[in-house]
Amino acid sequence: MLYEGMASTLEVQYQYMNATGEVRYNMTNDYMFRMVLQRDKNTLINLISSVLDIPIHTIQDVKIENVVEPGASINNKEYQLDILVMLNGNTYINLEMQVINYDNWTEHSLSYLCRRFDNVARGKDYSLVKPVYHIGFLDYTLFKDHPEFFAKYQIRNAQDGYLYTDKFNLYVIELNNIDLSSEYDKRLGIDNWARLFKATTWEEIQMIAEDNPSMKSTAESIFLSNSAFAIQEQCRAREDAIAHEKHQKELIDSLTDENKSLSDEIARLSKLLEENNIAH
Repeated sequence: MLYEGMASTLEVQYQYMNATGEVRYNMTNDYMFRMVLQRDKNTLINLISSVLDIPIHTIQDVKIENVVEPGASINNKEYQLDILVMLNGNTYINLEMQVINYDNWTEHSLSYLCRRFDNVARGKDYSLVKPVYHIGFLDYTLFKDHPEFFAKYQIRNAQDGYLYTDKFNLYVIELNNIDLSSEYDKRLGIDNWARLFKATTWEEIQMIAEDNPSMKSTAESIFLSNSAFAIQEQCRAREDAIAHEKHQKELIDSLTDENKSLSDEIARLSKLLEENNIAH
């Protein structure tokens, strides 16, 4: 586990344990999210084990299918920071971090899931399709009228809930709703993953890792990635891009609200005018 400027694992561990103050880029930065999961196999295995509720000893191999060179620039036209994982050679898992609500997550996630579900080789039987999971970590509430921490969506009979297939799975973890985590979520440790991803100080990360030893390598990988200049630069670029996108979305929402208010006022005046004409 060596990064530029880091002499050894022991030195990294010492520097991490003595780190204090604000974490420059935490795991809600999608570039940092990718770098940490991509570089630390233990983190990837432990996270998948928790979210999919499968024993670690059953995970024989995890392979990232779309590796990005650490520090490589991701331009706005072609960046894809979702992480496509092949689990045990027979299951696809797509992991994605999203902090801005573009009001299209349901369509976005289903599009990714459907594309990956189409994985049967030409000429082979459809029964050979590999199971697929899309796991979205959202730092906002997906459905305002139905806030939830961890939700699992599948295709089921609309009348009695009978499962159509267990090969098509869409999971959503809302990082801003940790307080809604169930006993099941806590048993799996998913709430601790959410806290680690959201942590903003080294003291907080160290405390979480101390209470959850399996997350120690994750904490060290976050430190390593924050210490690599090339990765810092790309995290900053993503932060700037997200801030710009957020501002643009707020502006569009504001203009949409203004247009709706104007339309409502025009409708009100038109109705009033019509009533006056009828009265005369």
